[in-house]
Amino acid sequence: MRKLVDTVKNIWKIEDLRQRILITFLFVAIYRLGSYIILPGIDHGQLDALRKQTSEGLMALLNAFSGGAFSNASIFALGIMPYITASIVLQLFTIAVPYFQKLQREGESGRRKINQYTRYLTVLILCFQAPSYLINLKMQAASALNPDLDWTWFTLSSTVILAAGSMFILWLGERITDKGIGNGISLIIMVGIIARFPNAFVQEFVSRLVESGGGLVAFLFEMVFLLLVICFAILLVQGVRKVPVQYAKRVVGNKTMGSGARQYIPLKVNAANVMPIIFAQAIMFIPLTIIQMSSGNSTWLQPFMDHTTVAYNVVFALLIIIFTYFYTAITLNSTQMAEDMKRNNGFIPGIKPGKPTADFLDKIMDRITFPGSLFLALIAVLPAFAGKFGVKAEFAQFFGGTSLLILVGVVLDTLQQIESHLMMRHYDGLLNSGRIKGRSGVAAY
Repeated sequence: MRKLVDTVKNIWKIEDLRQRILITFLFVAIYRLGSYIILPGIDHGQLDALRKQTSEGLMALLNAFSGGAFSNASIFALGIMPYITASIVLQLFTIAVPYFQKLQREGESGRRKINQYTRYLTVLILCFQAPSYLINLKMQAASALNPDLDWTWFTLSSTVILAAGSMFILWLGERITDKGIGNGISLIIMVGIIARFPNAFVQEFVSRLVESGGGLVAFLFEMVFLLLVICFAILLVQGVRKVPVQYAKRVVGNKTMGSGARQYIPLKVNAANVMPIIFAQAIMFIPLTIIQMSSGNSTWLQPFMDHTTVAYNVVFALLIIIFTYFYTAITLNSTQMAEDMKRNNGFIPGIKPGKPTADFLDKIMDRITFPGSLFLALIAVLPAFAGKFGVKAEFAQFFGGTSLLILVGVVLDTLQQIESHLMMRHYDGLLNSGRIKGRSGVAAY
């Protein structure tokens, strides 16, 4: 406890870090405030049917991502997920479309252009998702709409408001990244998820205290299991396999340059972090949008509206495995790594430089990515199993899946950012060891 108090004091002493943390809190507060600003023409007291719809199934997960804004018919109801969906599409384009491949190779200027296209696509997606949300709102909570409302004008104006709300959230995330403590988009998603935790915790506690709920013993067992899952998620996020690299001495003229010391390439068991599960979840929201636009008549998509069904979890797990390989291939370019080692006169002992080194790295990544993707898929489907054991839907989301991994990953990254600022000013870190490993898998000094 003394260590924690001293660390907080050290954080407050560093002006730059203090300002970044305060700015982050300010932007987060603005985001949470916007989640309670209701669309014009809607009676907030008549949204019981919408809240009931978003209390279970896939709607509950979508509502969790928006921090409850979806069920509140808020201006932030669509949240950040349209931007995530657009990011998926653009990343696929960088593999399949030559023009975007060229942009990716152009460095920072190319990335700025891709980000610009991502924003354009986000607006286009919002133009479809916003009317879908309004149609669902009319079906579920028609009594909440003003009886004198002109539906055409309401749809047009609310679409603009919802689209502007999502883009404003994106702007907040970027400002947190630039002016705050970093990881703005991930932090926005995390705040939306964690905002639902207190209410879900209380509901689960109350439900377990009733005679049919198993009592306090069952609740304590849930807490122990939840802690074990969290520990497992931390291990998955931080797992690293080190590949030894020997840097040979170079002779230039009569001088010996460099050193023969051995170094290591840290290859993560889960190099893609939480991105595969976020991407897969965004894809699994597509049936929800289709059903909303078709007025709920697409019965063949109904199994994908419930995250506890076998069909949903099988498809979800397969998408996670596919996206894990896909995102790992984007994140780690074995050919570039092999060229960099060769350029710096480095080599992996027993492996020839050049293409054999790239093939060796690919082989290693395939071996460690497969179990990593399976573990990631396992954590993703744990909420469905928790629901089968009587855990309420809102609380079951924290037993795994996107919610848990985002919470673990973002918290570790945020702690690493703060740790780095403290270490640079020669202050003790947040842990006695002075190290915190974030999702990069590298200790911050």
